[in-house]
Amino acid sequence: MQQAPRKKRRRKLSAVGAFVMFLMFLVTMLGVYGIVHLLVSPAANKNNQVETVDLEVTEPSEIETTEEPTTEPPTEPPPLVIYPEQDITTMQLDENIGSQYALLVDCDNHKILAQKGAEEKIYPASMTKLMTLIVAIEHTENFNDTFTMTQEIINDLYAQEASMAGFAGEEECSVMDMLYGAALPSGADATTGLAMYVAGSEEAFVKLMNEKVAELGLQHTHFMNCSGLHDENHYSTPTDIALILEYCLQNETCKKIISTYTYTTNSTEQHPDGITLYDSMFSKMTGTEVEGITILGGKTGYTDEAGQCLASYAQTPDGHCYIAVTSKGIGKYQSVYDAFKLYGTITGTYPMGDAVTETSAETNADMLEVPVA
Repeated sequence: MQQAPRKKRRRKLSAVGAFVMFLMFLVTMLGVYGIVHLLVSPAANKNNQVETVDLEVTEPSEIETTEEPTTEPPTEPPPLVIYPEQDITTMQLDENIGSQYALLVDCDNHKILAQKGAEEKIYPASMTKLMTLIVAIEHTENFNDTFTMTQEIINDLYAQEASMAGFAGEEECSVMDMLYGAALPSGADATTGLAMYVAGSEEAFVKLMNEKVAELGLQHTHFMNCSGLHDENHYSTPTDIALILEYCLQNETCKKIISTYTYTTNSTEQHPDGITLYDSMFSKMTGTEVEGITILGGKTGYTDEAGQCLASYAQTPDGHCYIAVTSKGIGKYQSVYDAFKLYGTITGTYPMGDAVTETSAETNADMLEVPVA
């Protein structure tokens, strides 16, 4: 009788338990929903949110077009020299100048005052050494550096009958001594020594010379050696030689060297008293022969093919500079006396007259008491 109520009580507890379990399930679902809602809400996913941007539409006519930058080809540097010009006032020389080629330039105004075949091809002979000097000077940092002269160099140049400064085999020659040796007595031993010192070989040095030709803007010059020994492909023009000399005058070291009468080299074992060098141009003149203008320096030259040559510069008392070039002259003095005539056209103080002969030149040289080289 007492067991029945107990069974009924168990069934009631089971209903309550089911209800409780339902409530727990409902709460769990609400919790899961809340978590999912938080995860997918805009705040939680603001980094993934796509923002809308108002785009302004530009009409085609308003669009600025930018051209692609074009690469300009490298420009060549301007030439370092200015070719002189001639006009109707330029004197055209003929029989009154004995040299086959002649030129007189007003350096300050870049004008040709007188000319005879100024643009013709010539063999420059030792006027070449003007370029040798400037290239050697521009590639030397210490003029007290030395080069050991070799007997091989000397023997080879003697075989070619080149003019020599007088350095000896195994002599330690300073760069400055070789510069003067190249300029004053026109020594090929000095020019070869300079070439070996600067570039290691004459061929490499000649390459530097021709590079300088291009840099200067010279149009009709090409070198094959550093001394001026004859070669068919070693040539220039009177105008180009004048421009080389004009460029040399812009370098104070070079200007001083080509304007020197005499120079004594350093004492060495082979030459304890040094070598006394005399300028080949000033051995034929004093520089004051033409009244009103003074010839201050220059460079002579001679080969059978080139004839007697001279490139010189002169100044008037007011400092106005002129350059004269003569080439293919006959006899020892032709180029010198033709230079006098050229400078005489400026001051009107030296006769143009007939071409000076070697005999009359020697007579005049004796009167001037100038030593003959």
